[in-house]
Amino acid sequence: MARAKSAYVCSECGATALQWFGSCPSCAAVGTLSETFAEKSAARPAVKPVALSDIKARSLERIATGLAELDRALGAGLVPGQVVLLGGDPGIGKSTLLLQALAAMAEPGLYVSGEESAEQVAMRARRLALDVGGVQLLAETQLERVLGALESARPRVAVVDSIQTLWTEALQSAPGSVAQVRECAAQLARHAKRAGTALAIIGHVTKEGAIAGPRVLEHIVDTVLYFEGDPSSSFRLIRAVKNRFGAVNELGVFAMTESGLRGVGNPSRLFLSTHDRPVPGSCVLATLEGTRPLLVEVQALVDAAHSPNPRRLSVGLEPNRLAMLLAVLHRHAGIATWEQDVFVNAVGGVRIGEPAADLAVCLAVVSSLSDRPIAQKLAVFGEIGLAGEVRPAPRGQERLKEAAKLGFTKALIPKANVPKARTPGIEIIAVERVDQAVAKLRDL
Repeated sequence: MARAKSAYVCSECGATALQWFGSCPSCAAVGTLSETFAEKSAARPAVKPVALSDIKARSLERIATGLAELDRALGAGLVPGQVVLLGGDPGIGKSTLLLQALAAMAEPGLYVSGEESAEQVAMRARRLALDVGGVQLLAETQLERVLGALESARPRVAVVDSIQTLWTEALQSAPGSVAQVRECAAQLARHAKRAGTALAIIGHVTKEGAIAGPRVLEHIVDTVLYFEGDPSSSFRLIRAVKNRFGAVNELGVFAMTESGLRGVGNPSRLFLSTHDRPVPGSCVLATLEGTRPLLVEVQALVDAAHSPNPRRLSVGLEPNRLAMLLAVLHRHAGIATWEQDVFVNAVGGVRIGEPAADLAVCLAVVSSLSDRPIAQKLAVFGEIGLAGEVRPAPRGQERLKEAAKLGFTKALIPKANVPKARTPGIEIIAVERVDQAVAKLRDL
């Protein structure tokens, strides 16, 4: 029997090479080529295209998962035929989350377990006191058998745990290899589209925190969710980084309890520290995670440097932006930090990527450097440009409403974000430049 011809697939970009290289010829990533076996392509029948104008688009029919925070991250629930990829660190609660969702749904569901036996899954469901009367279970790793079970059961919702454990007879490579993961995911996605089954796939992550396997895996699916959390904390964050049926960067917050994961309805309170009195270096930021307004405490610590090169360290915020903001403070507000170490942290483990956090970071740094606390009931947001101007942030009215709802009485915001109608219960302080914001801070 002739040996199958081998090929090398890049785990980063999915490109194929006929021989091994130290770096991928397509994306130049080092050490990402792994051997697989090239399959012979069969002749395919011609397919006649259809005019786009003749296709009748239906309105999206959402399937509620029964978990409000998961529905928020998905964009109001699942869509028939949607393929969702859920990634996260080992032990973070991925399997628990999807098992709870299947049990809470009013639709029939199928749970495919490739990592645990049927008894282990049943023990977890019993420990969490879940009503799993409408959930079917299949402990299997062979793709063809899984597809057969999906074809015969015809569930509205299915979960595969995990994609790295599946293998297909069509390939000779080992389970978890690049070729196996890509082929199994592609066949599962094709079945979900054809049968109208909402499919959730659990994926392992690398030590860098990215979903393991080829990057083409994220392009095959409709939605990519990351389940994050500090192992020392009971809180978990689920974040959408790709969603064809909703907004990206949506955030769902859960608390891990003895009876499983529970949604946190008001996550702003998690990201605000409780101080008996105002402390220097603390500033409350009104930020947005997807469409959800959140209040997050930004803390800064400025201390004398004990080395020739002062450190600039940020946790939960863009690290390169901190150095830029310190330069703007020096140039346009006359505040120098070249002899100090500067540390910035977002409380609660949340990651803030929007530039509207600039003003809060600068005011926290000024507060720590001057050892003067900021008023406790003050919320801040605004982007800072290199010329020292304070630029507007999107959806400022929603940020102000969230601050007023949590009892904040003042808001320091860009002048362009001042609402036409007064927000009840909150005083607006508008600024146009960073030096004006620093001067206002001294008066508060």
